Amino acid sequence: METKWLEDFVSLAETRSFSRSAQLRHVTQPAFSRRIQSLEAWAGTDLVDRSSYPTRLTPAGETLYDQSLEMLQSLQTTRAMLRGHSSAGQDFIEFAVPHTLAFTFFPAWVSSLRDSFGPIKSRLIALNVHDAVMRLVEGSCDLLIAYHHQSQPFQFDSERYEMVSLGEEIVAPYSRADVNGLAQFQLPGRQDHPLPYLGYAPGAYLGLVVDTLLKDAGTAMHLDRVYETDMAEGLKAMALEGHGIAFLPQSAIRKEIKAKKLVSAVSPLMPPLQVKLEIRAYRERPHGKEGLRSGGKTHKSAAQALWEHLLNGKSAGTIPG
Repeated sequence: METKWLEDFVSLAETRSFSRSAQLRHVTQPAFSRRIQSLEAWAGTDLVDRSSYPTRLTPAGETLYDQSLEMLQSLQTTRAMLRGHSSAGQDFIEFAVPHTLAFTFFPAWVSSLRDSFGPIKSRLIALNVHDAVMRLVEGSCDLLIAYHHQSQPFQFDSERYEMVSLGEEIVAPYSRADVNGLAQFQLPGRQDHPLPYLGYAPGAYLGLVVDTLLKDAGTAMHLDRVYETDMAEGLKAMALEGHGIAFLPQSAIRKEIKAKKLVSAVSPLMPPLQVKLEIRAYRERPHGKEGLRSGGKTHKSAAQALWEHLLNGKSAGTIPG
């Protein structure tokens, strides 16, 4: 039996909806249902009355719900104690950050904080977007920093989490420059001669945003996907070697643009082709609605001070429910 099954079960007991709980737990509904079924197999009895809507617990489910709250709360308290021992009094702020932002935005942002906030002790956990989000959901980081675009919103419970806007990012198509300083590959390409396309791996957040951009462009793009990765830095390296067109965050290629090694891959005859993303910081509310009824997360003093600084200097907002 895995603890995440209990966390799934507690969420289901409180939302009374498989689909809503799957969103909050950041898994597909079929995967969420399989985890509930695995818990029932472990328990040896039905925990959910599937004949009713909204979903109700069976008597056995009600018993397990009460016990789950106590067990998970005890585990959280124990983890907090252990992490307190391991930190040895050092008040590090732990950031879960997707790879692209970890390489581009995060270093410069920390530098700017030294001037406006003061030095901080930080621990960076660089992950793919899904795993970075799960770090926050599972209480394994102080702050999550991630891109936000309205076409791909995170399904965070606004009563449990809060966010602050840190800035914006532009993602646009780039190609290596030829000897004349022009794009080696230029959109939109031709149907009989598609352009080599360096894309993000399936499911990558930036890839989903770029797919939406291309779909809504109003002009057919003739692209031949020849390479993919989930990291913008990998796409940049391939673009610099002349392997094709890549949609890249401008913060990742400032030096290459200034040196004229990379140039816009959009034809002058086309309208601009770019997407603007917001960069957000998320955290669990200290006293918000919390699925395990533990009274909310207790924040480190340094993390709390930084969050208050961000609220005062940036645009705070409520996560859409």
